[in-house]
Amino acid sequence: MSTPFIRNHQYNIIKKQAEFLQKTLRTVADRSVLETVRYRAATNIIEAFPYLTEDQQQMLEQISSFETAYDFQRYLSGLEPYLEPFPPITLKQIQKLFPKNKKLKVPDLQSIDFRYVTYLSWVDIATNKLYIVYPFEGQFIGIEGRITPTYKKGYCLFCNRHQELAFFTVRTKASLDNYSSIGQYVCMENHGCNQSITDTGSLEKFILSVCK
Repeated sequence: MSTPFIRNHQYNIIKKQAEFLQKTLRTVADRSVLETVRYRAATNIIEAFPYLTEDQQQMLEQISSFETAYDFQRYLSGLEPYLEPFPPITLKQIQKLFPKNKKLKVPDLQSIDFRYVTYLSWVDIATNKLYIVYPFEGQFIGIEGRITPTYKKGYCLFCNRHQELAFFTVRTKASLDNYSSIGQYVCMENHGCNQSITDTGSLEKFILSVCK
């Protein structure tokens, strides 16, 4: 039985390294350059994991030996059984994260492939609110805020992808009687964001900044 050890953002790193290596193989003839790119692709992948067993490392490092598009596709497909999904969560658990919202609209959890989810999010169009649920240190954190389309492209805080953005503002309690707002530009479309995110640092920093 395969033991999952690859989180979604790490799998995205692997995909990006595979894409870059394939592109290099198609466009570069210099063998020394190719060997350098092969080495860097494997190194970048291994560095994305704080801990790996010897077998896991050997499995991931296979990328440096591939030649064809079929090789890379088989490699990526072969890693899917090792994907560590977003922790199981129920509708009731989500509702408890947003106790003030009695009419909370939640997406159909059964329709989501949680293997490819770093953070769970959805937009309530009726209220122009964005909801985010993120697992952190064994518990779920939920934040909500107003989402305002910008109709302009820029770099998303979470995935660093150049995409159409929205401004996400979250109201926070500055003191006993005072409130302030923290805002950032994020992707309008969270599915693509989850498919592109390669580092959870900015996401976690933002979530913790509005939850303190």
